[in-house]
Amino acid sequence: MKKTLTAFAVAAALLLAAGCGSDAGDGEAPADASSSTTQSSQTAPLEDSSFLEPLGLAGLGVAEVVQGLETTAADREAGVVGSVRYDHIIFSTPAGEHTMPIPENDFYMSVAPFIEKTHECFYHNLATCQGELVGEDLQVKITSADGQVLIDDTVTTYQNGFAGFWLPRDMEGTIEVSYDGKSVTAPIGTGPDDPTCITTLQLT
Repeated sequence: MKKTLTAFAVAAALLLAAGCGSDAGDGEAPADASSSTTQSSQTAPLEDSSFLEPLGLAGLGVAEVVQGLETTAADREAGVVGSVRYDHIIFSTPAGEHTMPIPENDFYMSVAPFIEKTHECFYHNLATCQGELVGEDLQVKITSADGQVLIDDTVTTYQNGFAGFWLPRDMEGTIEVSYDGKSVTAPIGTGPDDPTCITTLQLT
């Protein structure tokens, strides 16, 4: 039992290193309170989600699983650590590691706008990342480089201070966030070398 727990601790530590607090070189190479989802993400089944049964998320689509983990602390309590990558999610659990694919046209980006306090992050960690603004309403607009408005809505950050969005894969664009008289605009991308965790949006 001790050996199993030790192995899990090591695996979890590796995923944490590749999540909040990392840069692009850490971990693998980049291979609804407020979440906006594409149709394919909503319906895509997970190949193996039995390890999510204790969380009541087994058998659900990728977007539903991600939203379920983003909006609760149950994954932390159950020892489920999920790291969001370009085209898959790596889960580390007491039973081992599981890789779940993301539908080929989709990219999950989670953002944590801030005023004073933030942290470094590249791959979003569904269990451990924590932003400054919790349960706050943000006005978010995401526009692709060709001018298509993908998101233009008021969203509420989760208890982890993040708001998540499903976007088309392999695009470039901009994100605009407004909150309490403050705003920020920044470029974004959804390619294999782009972050799934955005913590650099300082509202001024």
